[in-house]
Order: sequence, then C-alpha cells, then structure tokens
Amino acid sequence: MIPFSVLDLAPITEGSDATQAFANSLDLARLAERLGYQRFWLAEHHNMPGIASAATAVLIGHVACGTQSIRVGAGGVMLPNHAPLQVAEQFGTLASLYPGRIDLGLGRAPGTDHATAHALRRYFEGADMFAQDVVELLHYFEPAQPAQAVRAVPGAGVEVPVWLLGSSLFSARLAAQLGLPFAFASHFAPDAMDMALASYRREFKPSRRLQQPYAMLALNVVGAQTDALARRLFTTQQQAFVNLRRGKPGLIPPPIDDIESFWTPLEKSGVEQALACAVVGDDNTVRDGIAAFIERHRPDELMITANVFDHAARLRSFEIAAAARDALA
Repeated sequence: MIPFSVLDLAPITEGSDATQAFANSLDLARLAERLGYQRFWLAEHHNMPGIASAATAVLIGHVACGTQSIRVGAGGVMLPNHAPLQVAEQFGTLASLYPGRIDLGLGRAPGTDHATAHALRRYFEGADMFAQDVVELLHYFEPAQPAQAVRAVPGAGVEVPVWLLGSSLFSARLAAQLGLPFAFASHFAPDAMDMALASYRREFKPSRRLQQPYAMLALNVVGAQTDALARRLFTTQQQAFVNLRRGKPGLIPPPIDDIESFWTPLEKSGVEQALACAVVGDDNTVRDGIAAFIERHRPDELMITANVFDHAARLRSFEIAAAARDALA
C-alpha cells in the first residue's frame, strides 16, 4: 500500500481559539505518528478567521518538537508571499533542528485575497516570478561556494526535500522540468488532476533530488460510525466552502442536519465540483472509496485531509482512514 499522509489547516472552530487549534494540531500529529502516517503538512493561508496556520514555519517547529519521527512540513508555503532567501533560512533552521524530518512544499497562489496579498508586500511580483523564485530557493540549499555573495545560514548544504504544489498544469510541468516531487490539490480543485498527473509523469526529467516522478494526491476523507453520521460531519466542510464563496469566511462551523436548506442549487453544484475528491462514510465505505480512488489515479502517495468540527470525531476519522490503508495493504 502507498504511504498515507495528513494535511492540516489548524482549524479554529466556532467557540474556540487559535491556542486550542494549535493544541489540536499537535494532538492530531501525534496520533498520525502512532498510526504510521508518512508526513504531517500544514498549509499557509492569510486573513482566514478559521485557519490558524498563517505562520507556517513557526507551527511546523511546534509540531516537530512535539513528535518524534513523522515528517513535518509545509503543504505549502506560498512562495509569492516570501523572499526565497527567507524561506531557505526558515526551513534550513527547521531541518537543522529536526534532521531528516522537514519537508518544504511550495505553492504559487498567495493563499489569500487581493487586499491581504497587498499587505504581504510582495504582491507586485506575485505568481509571475514563481519559477524564478523556486530556482533561486533551490540554489540556497546547495552547498555554498567560496565566492558566493549571498548564502542561507542555516540552509546552505542542508537536505530539505522540496515539493511543488498546484492545481493546474503549470506547477506539474515546472515540477517535471526541475525534477521535483509534485502534490496536486485535488481536495479542493480536482478539475485538472488527470491532465496534470499525465503531464508531470510524461515530462519528468531526473534530477539530483529525484530520479523518478513522484506524485501525491490530496483526498477529503470523513469517516464515522455510520454513513449518515459521516455525511453530517462533512457538512462542516461544505458550509465552510459556501461561506468562502459568499465572501464571508469565518470560524469553522458545526455540522448541520439539513445542508440542502443552507445552500442554493448553484452553490451546491459549485461545492460538489470542488469537493468531488471526497470519501465520506463508515469503515467499509471509506475503505472502498479510498481503494477506488487509488485504483483510478495511481498516486505514489495519498494526503488525507478532514475538516471536522469536533476534535474527537476528527481524530476518529483519521483512525478510520488508517485502518482502510492497513486493510488494503
């Protein structure tokens, strides 16, 4: 069976706060470690009241410090928001503190709205400089040369696996060109998944970092005791997507009994398209759904995410996903 990993957004639920969100993330990471998940990634978002992982590198350090063996990383750092040198220094520091355990995933989107991108100060270059910034960042992780004017300290000569993240052909082709592993955001933007995977695998060029293409797909998995309960838990994620599209992002809402009364037909269609890569149900449904997804798309690794309101129910969902992995092995 292929490796399973975890994507976390450090969700802030209604009635809670960032402090509790961070405690929950660490608790989930420790569970993931015990269950044999390969890696635990955190995603950079800004100006999102329900997501506490904006200072991604800081939170990665918190999780890595509180765990022993699981890989911890960014899924991802939104490179248009940062100077490549600063990212190299941050992740060179993390990799020096936790050798062999830190991953760096890079995204091309700002991870926020236009006004917040403006506040982040690098908006004037943005995604147009992404390929150049990736190459510059990779350079800072190479061993420093005697005449090198600028070097990452720490960072130069430090082994930090770098991934490219994306939801389009652009990042797939860039990852192939640079010989980097690729992670596709199929958990919220699945439309170009098959084309991006095919392009990445077809165009891949071996590099010092990676000899063969390695693709990871993200999948929403909400497991519970029954299919009905899982579908109810999934309404949290559905509501959050509707609220975002209404321009009213907020704290993560509790599940509701009747999602049909919450959204319009147009909103329902949009959310169902965005969340098409989702497996929601009891143990058997989750096992069969994951097996079908793997059989169809043949990823090298699967990244599981679950936006579940109740922390205990969220932990249980990841336990069910891990049990499905073991049953399919």
